Amino acid sequence: MKEKIEHIVDWVKDYAEQYNKTSLVVGVSGGIDSSVVSTLCAKTGLKTIPIVMTIKNKDMLALEHAWWLEEKFSNVSRRIINLEKIFHEFENASRYLGADSEHAFANSRSRLRMMMLYQVATSNNGLVVGTGNKVEDFGIGFYTKYGDGGVDISPIADCMKTDVWKMAEYLHILQDIQDAAPSDGLWDDGRTDEDQIGMSYFDLEKAMTQDDMGAIVTVPEEARKLETYRKMKHQNEHKMKPIPVCSMEKFR
Repeated sequence: MKEKIEHIVDWVKDYAEQYNKTSLVVGVSGGIDSSVVSTLCAKTGLKTIPIVMTIKNKDMLALEHAWWLEEKFSNVSRRIINLEKIFHEFENASRYLGADSEHAFANSRSRLRMMMLYQVATSNNGLVVGTGNKVEDFGIGFYTKYGDGGVDISPIADCMKTDVWKMAEYLHILQDIQDAAPSDGLWDDGRTDEDQIGMSYFDLEKAMTQDDMGAIVTVPEEARKLETYRKMKHQNEHKMKPIPVCSMEKFR
């Protein structure tokens, strides 16, 4: 695990130096992914700005992690911002237009946070650092397009969720964060990732491995989970591919 962590830290630092960027900006949600990524960023020695952005819900774990980071690393400068008023105006305008989908509002919260991250990053010659792991981002596409998917680099996007948990333990991330149920924090009812997906991350990883291997699954419950995984992957594939461009080659 030490070698994996050092590899990621060096990769982030090398990328930033390659493009003359001097800071790393990370949205901190109180979840294990953002906690691990923000800690890895801090370990680069570059100026690291973890940002806690509240919209309706105040996540104390996010605040505690930001404080922990700033105490542990001299290159960390935390930011805490309440986006409630801005989102409230957006919400009112949306309802006036009849665009009142709760799912859309959840995604809009994520996109508003992305805007703030880029505002801070551009003002600090920085990079917005993604926090998605391999199962979420490149397995089932469980992220918001142009929200938490709108980033400059993705340090843990080739790491399984179980890898992230191991990194968290090695990095001594706050135990309450390690023990918390994964959640994107975008819903008023506080639903967890498992509530939304219908599967645990352990089951998702297993299904992802089976799918990659082209395995034939005969156990009914496992077959059901594999089918659920495949349906979600197919439904969200558009997020994981480049924007389609209508080719005009035949006219040239």
